[in-house]
Amino acid sequence: MGAGEAGKGNGWWKGMRVFSPEYYAVCAVGGMLSAGTTHLAITPLDVLKVNMQVNPLKYNSIFSGLHILVKEQGPSSLWRGWAGKLFGYGAQGGCKFGLYEYFKKMYSDVLTGYNRSTIFFASSASAQVIADVALCPFEAVKVRVQTQPNFAKGLIDGFPKLYASEGLSGFYKGLLPLWGRNLPFSILMFSTFEHTVDILYHNVVQKKKEDCSRAQQLGVTCIAGYASGAIGTVVSNPADNIVSSLYNKKANNILQAAKNIGFPNLFTRSLPVRFTLVGPVITLQWFFYDTIKVLTGLPTSGGIARDFDEVNSLT
Repeated sequence: MGAGEAGKGNGWWKGMRVFSPEYYAVCAVGGMLSAGTTHLAITPLDVLKVNMQVNPLKYNSIFSGLHILVKEQGPSSLWRGWAGKLFGYGAQGGCKFGLYEYFKKMYSDVLTGYNRSTIFFASSASAQVIADVALCPFEAVKVRVQTQPNFAKGLIDGFPKLYASEGLSGFYKGLLPLWGRNLPFSILMFSTFEHTVDILYHNVVQKKKEDCSRAQQLGVTCIAGYASGAIGTVVSNPADNIVSSLYNKKANNILQAAKNIGFPNLFTRSLPVRFTLVGPVITLQWFFYDTIKVLTGLPTSGGIARDFDEVNSLT
């Protein structure tokens, strides 16, 4: 697929320019669909992860934990909180991917004397701050539904029940630790992805992206996606444990939660199950996201504004 093909599509997509309003709309919809569906698919492991964080003595491994959940609460317990996963992470993904592309263009134009890493860091952080505001209410209800069987069945009854008991602040109690978890993760995820893509094209494929086939481009996306997810998981694990502790009232504040969990456990508790979760999920997110972009005639992800000058000139 040449540069002209990367910039053009069929039907009303024909002539779409990178960084046009339509481009950002495709990125937002692609992010929403890719994030929402992949998080929905791994709901059983997410239920286990949250319970391992809240009650590590009882749920001390992946296989025994799943066995205990099914034995005590039935198979349906593994899908508890599925709506929060689908809609919450769909909203987060739409904001995260769509706004990342927007901020990357904006910072590329403004920070002309800065290196690429600075642009990636600033863009991902700006997008994630907004994305987590969208996610936080869904996450607050989801965690309670997954770990407190008598709290609610899902979002429909969980939202009014949480509001009645804790007010609006109950939905955003975990926003700071959520930022603490997701900001480092997002910064490392996007920057690792971008740099891995660059390394793969220059040193492994040894061709420009626009000279590669769609299959080659999506292969690069998958490899870079897995690398970005693996690195982000390690950095974000402490805050992920704190989020679960706060939402389940195991602690009143961040410092108390960290003290109760213990410094070493912040990094190790639920890490194996998060590796099982996050690596494949992030890989699939990038794959679905870039597949949607390719199907609409757009180039796959990676690169900053000046990298697309040729693509835009051919549309």
